Amino acid sequence: MLQSGLFTKTRREAPKDEVANNAKLLIRAGFVHKEMAGVYSYLPLGLRVLNNINEIIRKEMDAIGGQELFLTALQDKSVWEKTNRWDDSVVDNWFKTKLKNGSELGLGFTHEEPLTKLMREHINSFRDLPAYPYQIQTKFRNEIRVKSGIMRGREFLMKDLYSFSKNEEEHNSFYEKAKEAYGKIFSSVGLGDITYVTFASGGSFSKYSHEFQTVCEAGEDIIYVSEDKKIAVNKEVYDEKTLEDLGLKKEELEERKAIEVGNIFSLGTKFSDAFNLDYTDENGEKHPVIMGSYGIGPGRLMGAIVEIFSDERGIVWPEAAAPFAVHLLSLGDSVSKTADKVYNDLREAGVEALYDDRKDATAGEKFADADLIGIPWRLVVSPKTIEQGKVEVKNRRTGEIKMMEEKELVKLLITLNVKPAVKLC
Repeated sequence: MLQSGLFTKTRREAPKDEVANNAKLLIRAGFVHKEMAGVYSYLPLGLRVLNNINEIIRKEMDAIGGQELFLTALQDKSVWEKTNRWDDSVVDNWFKTKLKNGSELGLGFTHEEPLTKLMREHINSFRDLPAYPYQIQTKFRNEIRVKSGIMRGREFLMKDLYSFSKNEEEHNSFYEKAKEAYGKIFSSVGLGDITYVTFASGGSFSKYSHEFQTVCEAGEDIIYVSEDKKIAVNKEVYDEKTLEDLGLKKEELEERKAIEVGNIFSLGTKFSDAFNLDYTDENGEKHPVIMGSYGIGPGRLMGAIVEIFSDERGIVWPEAAAPFAVHLLSLGDSVSKTADKVYNDLREAGVEALYDDRKDATAGEKFADADLIGIPWRLVVSPKTIEQGKVEVKNRRTGEIKMMEEKELVKLLITLNVKPAVKLC
């Protein structure tokens, strides 16, 4: 993509009312636009990152048998009354509205009820189970506190998968597969070593649910981490009984601030009972379907990545999430033909590149923007590099700079298994 044609621009300052570092950097770098508190639009660079994260999630959900669908955001009041969750005293963050005829509607904040109702048309016998539908869809929550940038919004994207199983054994087997899949997702974006399976309250459905908490000073949660066992306990369930259940001792745990980047819950038969979602077994006997819920917020994950992978100059994207594999800078009119050739050669080799071909930006401005945007590899073509017949290559994460011949460079990038190019311009 040619940076001269990118309609978004970098900026020196973020909005004065923005306090979260992830939002400040994403706004300044031109990834998102703040519409209002807790509501952000994703601009071209930001959407590329979000789509990369979504594809990582899709890959792992599909691998464990997930099937993607897309449910409506408009919610029928009567569906939610069956589980008493239309009541504001039960769920206090609904966005509600009315049709012209006066009928009340809600904007979906989760989808257990409507999906359970829908599955009544698709589950009748044991042959229809198990089923693992999921979606990546916009959710709406009327949050009181929205000071964490894109990590806590009133309108946000959510991947929610729901499992429908014949019995506890089948449910528990999938639950463990989902837990492993979540670990792979967080490892893919570089958060695996600092993200812990965290035991939290299971509510009325099970003894425990599991959160995936990424250690970060910007986090809203407090967890107690066992480095040896690679698990943690949420502060809300941190008591002697829980520690005894998990074989943990207080002296081996460290208190940390963390960001919840995912969660999985056993739901039992609460929703299937409410909607009479039953199946008939091999003997003709009816049983309620056992359910589970598995959530990840792609935007929230994106915000967590920025909080953790950034420095005083800007964002440092992990390669799997980055909007482009390389950021090519052309320094001066005299080198534009050579820089154009490098750009075209990269594209032919299948390497995604953002090409800073701007004529009205100084070298200093291009360097500063490259650091702020945070693409993993920065390539520079300048009179100095042309004299040597090479390209300057900088790793954004390590800061290491090398001079490389173009063929050697392309070979390196292909070896690193960079994402295939998407030809947008």
